[in-house]
Amino acid sequence: MDESTATIYQELTKVAQSGNITYYSDIAPLVGLDMGLPPDRNRIADILDEISRDEHANGNPLLSAVVILKDENIPGQGFFTLAGSLNLYAGDDKVQFWIQELRRVHNHWSRQT
Repeated sequence: MDESTATIYQELTKVAQSGNITYYSDIAPLVGLDMGLPPDRNRIADILDEISRDEHANGNPLLSAVVILKDENIPGQGFFTLAGSLNLYAGDDKVQFWIQELRRVHNHWSRQT
């Protein structure tokens, strides 16, 4: 895990432990990225993908569920694509799947110290 990924991971765990959500536009600047720039959006997507793949490999819910788009109030398409590739999401109701995964994340991280 590189420094940028570790920084984002630490922030996401804090958000999850507090039972909240955050926005892509709030976490990107933590590692010097600008969501207005396509390469930076791609980098954030890669970081979140890596974090959630690692969490899944360790038997945990997808931590990136706490990151949403301000305009849509759900995660970006990459979240659902990742979930599908991990056989967690079959392409049905996005909102329902995300709410369930977000609850799992909050429940998991509320028990961490």
